[in-house]
Amino acid sequence: MKDAPKSIRVGIDVAKRGFEACFGVGGEVVSFTNDDAGFEALLLRLKGLEVGMVVMEATGGYEAQLACAVQAAGYAVAVVNPRQARDFAKSMGYLAKTDRIDAAALSEFAQALDGHPQRERFLKPLSDPDRQSLAALVTRRRQLLEMLTAERNRLSLGHRAARKSIEAVIKALQRQLDDIELQMVVHVNQHHRVLADLLRSAKGVGQNTVAVLIAELPELGRLSGREIGKLVGVAPLNRDSGMHRGKRTTFGGRAAVRSALYMPTWVAIRHNPVIRAFYQRLVAAGKAKKVALVACMRKLLVILNAMVRSGKQWDYSLEIT
Repeated sequence: MKDAPKSIRVGIDVAKRGFEACFGVGGEVVSFTNDDAGFEALLLRLKGLEVGMVVMEATGGYEAQLACAVQAAGYAVAVVNPRQARDFAKSMGYLAKTDRIDAAALSEFAQALDGHPQRERFLKPLSDPDRQSLAALVTRRRQLLEMLTAERNRLSLGHRAARKSIEAVIKALQRQLDDIELQMVVHVNQHHRVLADLLRSAKGVGQNTVAVLIAELPELGRLSGREIGKLVGVAPLNRDSGMHRGKRTTFGGRAAVRSALYMPTWVAIRHNPVIRAFYQRLVAAGKAKKVALVACMRKLLVILNAMVRSGKQWDYSLEIT
């Protein structure tokens, strides 16, 4: 009788123009182009193999289309934080760093994650084309804001001979920003109206914040309050060792989502009686205002998560978390 195929884990190191894929721990490493032809070649190579999990690093968006293509073919995909991947590689003795070595290390990381008791929380939620389009608009808006900030800084410091040019660029960028934000509103209303109306029922959560949450946090409503806080990077983490009790800090997570929650949290602190009381209680207890703000940000995120999970609009009872 023919032996059943052995399950393998695939590690992929992605770059701008290409990617390296390691087929199984200690397996062959193959190079592909980071385009449709490369995606098809990879899927053809995977066809007929029993694949437990595919792991790749987040590389500023270069991995997005590949991850979606592999997911759409029915494979479990985890997109991991590069720092976590590198820390794992070092722990396994991979001290040198090349694309091929990284792919091999990621295949071992995939094996560890695939056997984890909470395997499902590492998997990337399947992103539909509508959400991908919204994510592209959200990213473009963020880029325009960065360019606008840079030009406004130059205007305040620039010589008067250059100001006319800088002002013209600022006006052009502002027009582009207005156009992108309008596209985001139209797209959300066309494809995500129910979810958008749910999120907008929370005081302070506006159109741009809603777009970022839908595009950049597809896990919203699928995880527990503690898990969603850790994912975004607003949950304080212990730093203890032996008898030493370190200061709990927040780090990592999704910076774009934290940035989108900043202003809604301030609005909640000023106008929401429960969150305002929570903030004031923390400050009165001696917490730094920044620490209290992050705690309120986490509280608001947990409430939004509960709203999406339950399908219910803003309700003060949801604030008791």
